[in-house]
Amino acid sequence: MRPVNFIADNEVTLLHTGTDYFPALVAAIDAAQYEVYFETYIFAGDETGQRVLAALVNAAQRGVQVRMITDWWGTGRRQVNSMHDHLVAQGVEHRMFNPWFKRGVTRTHRKICVVDREVAYVGGININDDMFCDYDHSKALSAPRWDFAVQVRGPLVVDIQAEAVTQWRRLGKLGIIKRIGLYRDMRKVQKIAAAHSVQAGFVVRDNWRNRRTIQRAYLQALGKARKSVLLANPYFAPGRKFRQALASAAQRGVDVTLLIGVGEIWLQDAVAHSFYPKLLAAGVKVVEYHKTQLHAKVAVIDDDWATVGSSNVDGLSLFLNQEANVVIKDAAFAQSLRQHIEDAIVDGKVISYDDFKHVGHVRRIGYEIAFVFYKLLMRVFAVGKYA
Repeated sequence: MRPVNFIADNEVTLLHTGTDYFPALVAAIDAAQYEVYFETYIFAGDETGQRVLAALVNAAQRGVQVRMITDWWGTGRRQVNSMHDHLVAQGVEHRMFNPWFKRGVTRTHRKICVVDREVAYVGGININDDMFCDYDHSKALSAPRWDFAVQVRGPLVVDIQAEAVTQWRRLGKLGIIKRIGLYRDMRKVQKIAAAHSVQAGFVVRDNWRNRRTIQRAYLQALGKARKSVLLANPYFAPGRKFRQALASAAQRGVDVTLLIGVGEIWLQDAVAHSFYPKLLAAGVKVVEYHKTQLHAKVAVIDDDWATVGSSNVDGLSLFLNQEANVVIKDAAFAQSLRQHIEDAIVDGKVISYDDFKHVGHVRRIGYEIAFVFYKLLMRVFAVGKYA
């Protein structure tokens, strides 16, 4: 498997919830001098959305080139159309990702912003209020949505910028020759810098060259794990290889803990529950998070490997949608993220193997049916890649 291309000498700052993220994002856009690339899955019309939208418009009006991509499905047809008209009128270049599913069912689930090729933001945080569900903007949460992003400065910004530019060009009117040219550009691999300071790599999933890049990054790290694995994700429905990697790590003595968001989608919960017996039997610890909406897609493995991004550990993210993660090799960063995850575990509900002894046969059969149905859907939509 091709390793993550780690680049040294980066400054990577962990941003927890919109409290950290939105002020930093808006400040960077406000300071932009010549260029902003921005991409998101959800861009809500709430107060938070209006704040970020105003920053993008103000940047364009003072002469900054602002190029913005929003997912047509994630943001919603009415919202994205209304935003488009306003943005174009104010000088922002705006493109919708895959309107009316003209390019199949793939969505861009990425959250990326690059400003002046100097600072970049990558993570799981959409542009919406922390105190309301992302799937129902009228449903209030009991606590801020639990999510993360990173701010990156240094050589890695070049890679993030290149991907943002490539995505923008893909959505334009390109002939086959230019599209092949983009594909060739994507194949260029930079040399790995000297292994000192903060090392980080940018990994994306798309349906061109990077079909399994994010899963491979996880599998490599899990295969090398010797002490601990902490993985937090809202939608846990990985393929067989990923589940086996978690179980194998636990069976060789690694302390493996999954923090899983529950309560949003019955089918998703049922699929996750279908995996619990085998994972628990292998020694994997499972904790369900109920305090608020868990939306983070993060992990810490051993003392110095961590990832923050948009990719869920499910069929949609690993095999179908476009995703973006940053992988960090740094002990201080890993420890900071580890502390956040451990604090959340304290607020969660630990699931034991004995809990399933009291689950009735009908419900267990329901979990298995849900998984079979989900696997069938993923194999159809992901063209057989879900396994």
